[in-house]
Amino acid sequence: MKSEYTKVSDTKAELLIEGDDKDLAPIKTVVLKQMQPEVSAPGFRKGKVPLKVVEKEVDDNYFKSQFLDEALNDLYNKGLQEHKLRPLSQPEVEMKSFVPFSEITFKVTVDVVPPIKLGDYKKIKKQLDLDEPTDKDVEEVLDNLQSRTAEKKPVDRAAKEGDEIVIDFKGIDEQGNEVAGASGKDYPLRLGSQTFIEGFEEEVIGLSKGDEKDFTLRFPKDYAHKPLANKKVGFQVTVKEVQELVLPKLDKEFASKVGPFKTMAELKKDIKAQLAKQKQQEAEDKLKDEILEELVNKSKVQAPDSLVEDNIESALQEFKHNLVYRGITFPEYLKQADMSEDDYKEKELRPRAETRVKTGLVLAEVSDIEKIVVTPEELEIRLQLLRGQHANDAQMMAQLNNPEAVNDIASRMVTEKTIDKLVEYATA
Repeated sequence: MKSEYTKVSDTKAELLIEGDDKDLAPIKTVVLKQMQPEVSAPGFRKGKVPLKVVEKEVDDNYFKSQFLDEALNDLYNKGLQEHKLRPLSQPEVEMKSFVPFSEITFKVTVDVVPPIKLGDYKKIKKQLDLDEPTDKDVEEVLDNLQSRTAEKKPVDRAAKEGDEIVIDFKGIDEQGNEVAGASGKDYPLRLGSQTFIEGFEEEVIGLSKGDEKDFTLRFPKDYAHKPLANKKVGFQVTVKEVQELVLPKLDKEFASKVGPFKTMAELKKDIKAQLAKQKQQEAEDKLKDEILEELVNKSKVQAPDSLVEDNIESALQEFKHNLVYRGITFPEYLKQADMSEDDYKEKELRPRAETRVKTGLVLAEVSDIEKIVVTPEELEIRLQLLRGQHANDAQMMAQLNNPEAVNDIASRMVTEKTIDKLVEYATA
């Protein structure tokens, strides 16, 4: 076999591959053996037909098709090994010539893992920035628990802070069009919770059941829903109910209702422990992000276009799915943001996709250098845990028996172990 490698770019390679009868003869034998179990011929039992007879009995076009597939795959993989290339996509194949079973010439173009100049990850040093939960944090949780278990009494008076009002509201832009995602029906709003944008609650305090009010507010500059950031929106609000919240007393009876606690002291201790776990996890996640960001910045790596495009498409589908839960369609989002789908992909998704791809390549390089692997025993333990968590989800259980899904889980475990190794070096 002859193979000629051409570097198109750091992330794309071309291979011109030639095979002669010496290369193709073993491949022909493999294909005939694959067909042998299903072939019948006079004088021979099914599955026991000699290969020379199998070749005469099978459909010629089908045989050539199967042979060609096997030859392309076999010679392509040998070409990758010869030139030490790691493919990232399905190859584009251009057939140059093919004489069945004796000669073949073809060209493949494929995205490959680019050369990576890895930063010195052992010199990255970070500390875990951990905040301990305070008494104020505990009180906020207790306040939330009180509100959720409060008795609601409809009252015939103006709403005041601490009440819960049920409202219909509609957001209107400066052109008079309804703002998608800024409207709601029968929405329960606790006054004092500050769950709406700043100024909204102040506008509805003092309203009674049946009152209507129109007012305009400007959304914050850092509002999470970017199309509405720093924009003026008019609101039409109708109050359908005013309810006084009768908060339960914080005593041992309250503690026993919200959990298996005999005293308020036990409840507070548990809340503080849960908050500590949450803050620990948040601090660890932040530390990992900082380490990865510094390592990627210190490394030289190019993100292959195919991986970036796949990442963009995946992120786009996830974003569209999340918009549904917020009561807004993707076209409505684009209209609010005054951009096209291509603009959104280029401005919002591409930079993040390139960073994710680079991070993945850098982590793969570290795991290769550190020889990080997942043992069959480790993988089986993870699968058993997942099966226990999703025992009542038939679809998920089927996924956990899918070889491709299992490989994905194993890959994620390698990534987790690699990040843990980076944290170990950074905090040593």
